Amino acid sequence: MKPEITWNDFEKIDIRVGTIIEVNDFPKARKPAYQLQIDFGVEIGIKKSSAQITDHYKKEDLVGKQIIAVVNFPRKQIGNFMSECLVLGLLGETNDVVLLSPNFKVENGQRMA
Repeated sequence: MKPEITWNDFEKIDIRVGTIIEVNDFPKARKPAYQLQIDFGVEIGIKKSSAQITDHYKKEDLVGKQIIAVVNFPRKQIGNFMSECLVLGLLGETNDVVLLSPNFKVENGQRMA
């Protein structure tokens, strides 16, 4: 378990729902990954992210899928790609990533409650 944080620490993290609108292969990634464009609604707009989710997800199955992401990290260079948010997931049995997503469709940009 990681060190305990304060409520103030947690409040700094901006976790939102967004809809994947575009998925591309990411051949320059060290591990198999996709480049995602995610719509977080009017307030935030579209952000890009890289995700190592090729084990469970085909590109065509991801378009239109809602996901959960941290949207207030600083941008991060990954190979020749600039990631603007962190898509959240869980590690499966073989260290493959399973995306976190809402069970029901919600408005893009909704904050985690």
